[in-house]
Amino acid sequence: MKFLHLGDLHLGKTLSDFDLIEDQRYILDQILHIADKESIDGVFIAGDVYDKSIPSEAATKLLDYFMIKLAQKEIKVFMVSGNHDSDDRLNYGSALFASNQIFISAVFDGTIHKQSFASGDTGIDIYMLPFVKASQVRHYFPDENIECYDDAVRTIIKNMSINPQNKNILVAHQFVAGTGEDPELAGSESVGTQSVGMVEKIGYTCFDDFDYVALGHIHSPQRVGRDEIRYSGSPLKYSLSEANNEKSVPLITVSAEEKVKIELVPLKPMRDMRHIKGTLKELLDKKNVKAPEDFIYATLTDEDVINDAMGIFQQVYPNTVRIDYDNSHTKEIEQVDISRIAENKSFPELIEDFYRQMYGCEITEEEMDVMRTVAREAGVINEAD
Repeated sequence: MKFLHLGDLHLGKTLSDFDLIEDQRYILDQILHIADKESIDGVFIAGDVYDKSIPSEAATKLLDYFMIKLAQKEIKVFMVSGNHDSDDRLNYGSALFASNQIFISAVFDGTIHKQSFASGDTGIDIYMLPFVKASQVRHYFPDENIECYDDAVRTIIKNMSINPQNKNILVAHQFVAGTGEDPELAGSESVGTQSVGMVEKIGYTCFDDFDYVALGHIHSPQRVGRDEIRYSGSPLKYSLSEANNEKSVPLITVSAEEKVKIELVPLKPMRDMRHIKGTLKELLDKKNVKAPEDFIYATLTDEDVINDAMGIFQQVYPNTVRIDYDNSHTKEIEQVDISRIAENKSFPELIEDFYRQMYGCEITEEEMDVMRTVAREAGVINEAD
């Protein structure tokens, strides 16, 4: 049997003010074309189906479109929830969808849902583990010592009835890392040593009993520990840290052979994401401009701040997402000891000093009001400050 492994669709996501629905539909159509070309039997969707827990109408319609197309092609779907998803919303109608071989596991209820199939003489068991927290698992296994995410997942697997004679596949959405050989966990999720996007790290050795583990949560495609434990990565680039990623979809072939076969099929977006750097004049010179429809992150090396740089840039690159600077002023700021500057200074004084060093002029009252508002929302200062 052949499967495609997807994850982190983040349907409904935006880049700054840019709506990505058409880009997402384009890449899903490309995946449907791959499914036809490769005669795919099933698709794994490893969580973060939506970008927000309350998805937009456009996002839900796009998922509906994708599911209908897969059902019409009689392709099985195995979908779990991620930390961005609303369990209840994703789980709605799951019993009805199962009649069309769309299997959804969005709420952990103490057991892992399994779907079993036969391919010739080979039995294939597909287990679906939705995103879980240690507190949820502790509720169903009160006698187990569960202190962290790793304990929780190991407890779940220990209580599963895994048949070693079959090919066993797990679809899951968690932060899984190596032991002493952590992968390069680049992507749109915030990355920390022990957690990614507030999700604690799990050691990959807890998946030793599985022939393939289809993971979601990290946006850069990569293996974890061994080739058969893998993040598919997001199908599109969703942050600057992914600009150099080559997006792909893993094609998984399961047979009676000892190991599953894994092939990475490249994905080509409708609009790429690129990071360009140079002076404004260099970057907008006609001979240097290419693919102007791409999403652009621009770093300007001009020494002076350019008035309405975004407006100027978007005349050539209409989908410019962000502009920042890399010059002597920013380098000087990078060397500043913030702790020393902050001594005995109020928030307005700190902002005034920063603005003066960055732009060489005084901050206006209107700009200071904006900074105060942002700082209050972030909890940096109190309402009275």
